[in-house]
Amino acid sequence: MALAESVLQIVEETARHHGASRVRAVHLTIGRLSHVEPEALAFSFEVVTRNSIAQDAQLEIHTSEGVAWCMECSDTVSLDRLGDACPRCAGYQLQVTGGDEMRVRDIEID
Repeated sequence: MALAESVLQIVEETARHHGASRVRAVHLTIGRLSHVEPEALAFSFEVVTRNSIAQDAQLEIHTSEGVAWCMECSDTVSLDRLGDACPRCAGYQLQVTGGDEMRVRDIEID
């Protein structure tokens, strides 16, 4: 719920800054390694936007791939979950380099 409220705050500030009367859509990017459950966030967003400028706004969630650098094989690899082994060498010394973010990509306003 707190994440949805933070998204709404960003959306409302942006909409006010641009003189919008309503928000039609919000586009988010959520990394696979971010520990954010998209369905739970979508439900929470619907709840927190009631009686706001973003009420009835369409929420579009885009997922970004998990990426890490393997210290054992010195390769950049894709990861589906934190704690997974390197798909190339089966090592566990991985440094996450992408896919752990959550950000508002853009909003559509009237």
